[in-house]
Amino acid sequence: MSESYRWVSRPGNIREDRRFVTGRGRYVADITPPGTLHVGLVTSPYAHARITGVDASEALALDGVVAVLTGAELAKDTDPLRQYLAVPEVQWRPLAVEETRYAGEWVAAVVAESRAVAEDGAELVSVDYEPLEAVLDPEVAAAPDAPLVHPAHGTNVMAHREFRWGEVDAAFEQAAGTSRVRCRWNRNSTVPIETFGVVASWDRTRDLLDVWASIQMPQFPDQLAHALRIPTNQVRVHFDVDVGGSYGVKRGIKHGVLTGYLSRMLGVPVKLIEDRTENMHGGDFHGPDRIFDVELAYTADGVFTGIRIDVIDDEGAYPGRSPLQLAKPIGAIVGPYRIGGVAYNATAVVTNKTGQVAVRGFGQSPTNYAIEAAVDAAARDLGVDRLELRRRNFIQPEEFPYRIPSGTEYDSGDYPAVLDKAEALADLAALEARRDEIRASGRLAGIGVATCLEPGGGNAIFENVMNPSNDKTTFPEGCRLRVDADGQVTAVIGISSAGQSHDTMVSTLVGEELGRDPRTIAVIRADSLTGMPSQSPVGSRMTIVLGQAIRGAADELKAKVAAIGAHNLGVSPDEVGYDGGEVFVRTDPDRRLGWREIAVIAHRKQHRMPPGIQPGLEVVHVAHTPRSGTLAAPDGTVQLYPCYSFEAHLVLAVIDPGTGRVELDRYFIAHDCGTVINPDVVRGMVYGGTAHGIGVALYEQFAFSPDGQPLTTSFMDYLLPSAHEVPDIADAEHCTPSPFTSLGQKGAGEAGYMGAPAAVAGAVNDALAARGAPPIHALPIKPSDVWSALRATEEQGEK
Repeated sequence: MSESYRWVSRPGNIREDRRFVTGRGRYVADITPPGTLHVGLVTSPYAHARITGVDASEALALDGVVAVLTGAELAKDTDPLRQYLAVPEVQWRPLAVEETRYAGEWVAAVVAESRAVAEDGAELVSVDYEPLEAVLDPEVAAAPDAPLVHPAHGTNVMAHREFRWGEVDAAFEQAAGTSRVRCRWNRNSTVPIETFGVVASWDRTRDLLDVWASIQMPQFPDQLAHALRIPTNQVRVHFDVDVGGSYGVKRGIKHGVLTGYLSRMLGVPVKLIEDRTENMHGGDFHGPDRIFDVELAYTADGVFTGIRIDVIDDEGAYPGRSPLQLAKPIGAIVGPYRIGGVAYNATAVVTNKTGQVAVRGFGQSPTNYAIEAAVDAAARDLGVDRLELRRRNFIQPEEFPYRIPSGTEYDSGDYPAVLDKAEALADLAALEARRDEIRASGRLAGIGVATCLEPGGGNAIFENVMNPSNDKTTFPEGCRLRVDADGQVTAVIGISSAGQSHDTMVSTLVGEELGRDPRTIAVIRADSLTGMPSQSPVGSRMTIVLGQAIRGAADELKAKVAAIGAHNLGVSPDEVGYDGGEVFVRTDPDRRLGWREIAVIAHRKQHRMPPGIQPGLEVVHVAHTPRSGTLAAPDGTVQLYPCYSFEAHLVLAVIDPGTGRVELDRYFIAHDCGTVINPDVVRGMVYGGTAHGIGVALYEQFAFSPDGQPLTTSFMDYLLPSAHEVPDIADAEHCTPSPFTSLGQKGAGEAGYMGAPAAVAGAVNDALAARGAPPIHALPIKPSDVWSALRATEEQGEK
C-alpha cells in the first residue's frame, strides 16, 4: 500500500452493503408499473425441428390472456439480433422462425394479466413440429458432412483463424522434447441467483421506450433500438437497477426486443422474468464449451521454446458475441512464461444447443487451464518440480514491459515474488507434510499449482481480430463530476450495478483525485439517454477505463477551480496549487481560497468569476481504453488488453479412493492487481472467483442427452459449490503498479477464477499420479471419473 494515498488501498466501508444487507436492493422483479402484463414462453421440445403450424386458439380463449405472438409475426416488424461475425445467413431472433435449433428455444410468447395465467396459456398453445437431425458434438459439427444447424450458411463453422507468431517450426524442431495434452472444458456458466428480467414500457405520447433490465451488456440500448427499427434516442435504458449477479451472462437482448415489441404493440408495460428452467436452457447464457489440443516444446533444461494450441469452441445454435472469446486469449497466449514461438488455431462452430455469452474472463480461464495442464505435463515428462519449472520459465520483473509473440505488451509484474508469497502463505513444507500424512492414512491427496494472468481493461479490438471487416478500436467510458453551490460532489456514471461495488470504487477514486472525503461524494447512475458513453462493466475494466475518465474529469474540474481561485487571489493560474479543494498561492501558502467559497463563486457570484469562464462546476470526460486505438495486423498481432494482473494458487485436494469424491482441504492464493482501490472489494472478487473456479473444476456442467435434450434444468442436476465445498481461502496481495493507469490499478473482477480450475485439476492429478493413475483432462472432474481412473489402474496392475 502506498502511503501517498489518503483513501485508495485502505479499508473502508463498502457503501452498497447497507442496502443489500437490509434488503433494500431494487431489482427488475421489484418494478411493476401500473397495468403491466406478463409474458409466458412456449419453448421447443426438440433440439432441431421444422415448425409446421402454431395454433393459439385455446390459449387466447383463456380468461386473462391478452395476446399470443409467434416468431413469424415478430419477424415481420423487427430485424435479426446482432451477429458479431460476418454471417448474414445466420439469423438470430427472439422467437424461432420456421425452425427451432435447440431444445428450449422460444417459439411463441403468451401475454397475460399475470405470470401464472401466461404460463397456463403457454401450455395451451399447440405447435406442430417436424423433427430434423441434430448435431451436438462440436468436432462432428465441424466436419463437411455434418447436419447443418443453419443450412443457408452452408457449414457449421462460423469462424476459423490460424495464427503463427515467432519461429514456431524452429522451436519444435530444435526442442529436446514436447508434452501434449488434450483438454476438455465442458460448458458451464455463472448461474446467478437472479434469472434475467426485463420490463419494457412504450409511451405513445412521447415515442419513448423505457426499459428496466438486469443487464450487463455493451451497446444494449443501441442493439435494442436497431432490432425494433426505432431511433436510438427513443430507447431509454435505466441503469439504476440492481443486477442480482452476472459476470457477463446478463445479456438479455432477445428478452428486451420481445418485451419492447409487445409493449409497443399493446400500449402497456410488459414484464418478462425467466424461471430457472427457462434461464438454464433457453436464456442463451452458457459459457465456453471447448476442446484444446496443446503441445509445449522445451529444451533439455526445461526451458520452454514453443507452444501450439488448437481449440474448437461450441457456440450453440447462434454465435452472437461468443466467438469473440476465442480472441481474448491471444493477449495472454503464453501465460506468464517466456515462449518465443506460438501457433494458435481457433475454430468456432454451431451446434443444436443453447447459445453462449461472455462468461467471466471472456474465454481466458479455459485457455489458462489448457496452458497450465501442458506445463504440468512437461514437469511430469521432465521429472522436474512443477513450481521450479514455472520459476525457470517466468518472465522476470526487469523484463517489463514485456512483448509476447502475439504483439501484446504486458505492462508490469513480479511473478516470482507472487509465487513466493503463495508458498510462504501455504508454508509449502507443512502443506507437503500434510499431503503425505493423508496419503499414509490410505486416502489420496495431491497439491495443485497454477500461475495465471488476468487481462484487464476490456477493449473492442477482439472484434477486429475475429472479424477483420469490423474496424472498431475503442471501448470508451465516461464520467460526469458535478459540484453544487454548497460544494457537494456528485459523480454520474452510466453503468448497471452487477455486484462489483462500483459506487464504492467511483467515490473512492473521485475522492482521491479531488482530495475530498469519499463518504461525502454521491454516485448516481444515469440512464442511457442522459449518461455518458459506456460499454458496461465487462473485461475487468471499470477501475482501469472508468478510472481514466474519473482522472480526466477531476483534472478538468481542478483546473477550473484553480482558475477561479487564482482570479480571486490576484495571481495567474500557474502560480497557484491545489490541496484537497483549497487553492493556494505557491509562494505564499497562507493565501488560499476554500472549496466551499469557490463553489459559491462559480454558481452565484458572477462578479468574481474570471472572464470567459462558464458558471457552475460541472465537467464530463470520456476516456478511451489505455493503449488502444490500433487495428490488428494481418497476422493478428495487436495490443489486446492494457493491463495484466497475476495470481498464484496452491491447493491441497483429498480423495476418497472408494467413491472418488474430491474434497479441498487447504486453499492459498497470492494475487497482484496493481494498486488496490478497496482491499475488501478485491478480496471478495478473489474469493468469489475462486469459488466459481472450484465449481468449474469439480461440479458444474450443462449436460445434454444424445438427442439434444437438456439434462440439467435445475439446481438438483446442475451442481454448484456451497459453503461445504469451498474451503477457507487464505490470500495475500502483492502490488506491481501499472504504468498505464491513473493510480497503477489493474483489473480484479475475474480474479481467482483465472487460475482456480487449473489449480484444482492439478491437485486431483497429483493425487492420482501417486497411485500410478493417468491425469484427467476434462472438467468438471466427477467422482466417477476419478473412480474409473483408479479402477483402470488397479486392473492394469493385476494383469
